[in-house]
Amino acid sequence: MISPLVNEPALLVENNIRTLVIADIHLGIEWELYYSGISIPSQVEKRTARIREYIKKVSPERIVLLGDIKHNVPRTSWQEKKEVPAFLEELAGFAPVDIVPGNHDGDIGELIPENVFMHDMRGFVLDGVGYFHGHTWPDNALLCATHVVMSHNHPTIRLVDTLGHGVSEPVWIRTHFIEKAIMEHYGDMKWSDPEVVIMPAFNELCGGIPFNESIHEELLGPVFANHAIELDKARAILLDGTDLGTIEGIKKLGITKIRKRYKSRGVRVNSGK
Repeated sequence: MISPLVNEPALLVENNIRTLVIADIHLGIEWELYYSGISIPSQVEKRTARIREYIKKVSPERIVLLGDIKHNVPRTSWQEKKEVPAFLEELAGFAPVDIVPGNHDGDIGELIPENVFMHDMRGFVLDGVGYFHGHTWPDNALLCATHVVMSHNHPTIRLVDTLGHGVSEPVWIRTHFIEKAIMEHYGDMKWSDPEVVIMPAFNELCGGIPFNESIHEELLGPVFANHAIELDKARAILLDGTDLGTIEGIKKLGITKIRKRYKSRGVRVNSGK
């Protein structure tokens, strides 16, 4: 059973064990904002307290961090060197922590405590569910799971009124892979056609990508660039549980802004955020 926490960008997965899943934490983003002219004090204590509330609520037996635990690339800031180990150590005090590294997690192996487990960036399977960040193709084993959970794109839906005022809301995306593209990449193989769940970003300072204004090539990662995920029939669900319907249906409502696209925009097969 896969259940988003109501009004929170976190997921509870329950099969034989209870697993709390969080994605795109981006610790240290304040460092980059500072050098962009925006001064915000470190938010690590607030973010840690928020996750403590999740843990108190669901009592997980495992915690999966689905990539981009840290923010700055290619260098690691002094803020991250201080905050990431302490953050991970605290979480590991509640339950074993599994990390699937994202495109922002270069050198994170030097920051993790011994009781935190780091997996290959192509993901891993835990209790029948596959997990990968999304900046790579998933490992073959994930395609035989019942569900695949990914992140990376910080999905939102952007709605525009008749006066041109727009508002973006983070959403869960539930969809499926496209078999033809999967077979073209992996070759003829047995797979279970898993449901794909795309997680919203935990860190609200990261922004997001409006799925209802995007085409495959504008979304990040090879599974989108190679049209290996169904986009039009994907369902968008607000954090409060409101099902907005399919991306295709949302576009037909007339509240999606049509953006001008340029032919020069290339396909970003392994692009990062």
